[in-house]
Amino acid sequence: MRIINIAVDGYSSSGKSTLAKSLALKLGYKYIDTGAMYRAVTLFSIQNNLIENDYVKVNSLINTLENINIEVYFKSNLSEIILNGKNITKDIRSMEVSNHVSNISKIKEVRYKLVKQQQLLSKDKGFVIDGRDIGSVVLPDAELKFFIDASLNERIRRRFNELKRKDEKTTFIKVEQNIKKRDITDEYRENSPLIRTTDSIYIDNTNLSKSDQLELALKFYKMIV
Repeated sequence: MRIINIAVDGYSSSGKSTLAKSLALKLGYKYIDTGAMYRAVTLFSIQNNLIENDYVKVNSLINTLENINIEVYFKSNLSEIILNGKNITKDIRSMEVSNHVSNISKIKEVRYKLVKQQQLLSKDKGFVIDGRDIGSVVLPDAELKFFIDASLNERIRRRFNELKRKDEKTTFIKVEQNIKKRDITDEYRENSPLIRTTDSIYIDNTNLSKSDQLELALKFYKMIV
């Protein structure tokens, strides 16, 4: 059975990371969460006062990009993120980071830096990578591409429940506002917007369990390999 690369794209809280992780573990592939890398830059920006309210000090951030060292460490084939020597895999999942990550990820210079690193990481086969521009930019030649979606209400519910489990103090309304804002930014940003490529397989998992979604994706995988 040949080894391939798998690209998984989709909206915020659509379940793309859940599917990508499950595929990687099932197939023995390595999983890269590219969104976590943008969250790392966002966390760095927050910690270094490069964001005030909703305003990103773009020029200052660009000038300090060389000081942002992001490493991807694989633990049981799943990626963990190291920012300037510190494991921040859990720190980047806060609501504060979520509120600003879309504004950071639309900056051309940030995307150029991270896309280049993502392509270097996955230059060999055997990777499952998720994000918003994987099939279109990072891995345009991936042998298998998925575009994952779910209804807006379902995505909001999932994200709200996730934050509650982590004891994040937020409200359903704030989560709704955050996801709607991120959708607009992701779809309409000038650099590498979120798109569904013509060669991707569309999965709406609104009414699917995690296991059902994985089983469906594996059927398409077996057709390819």
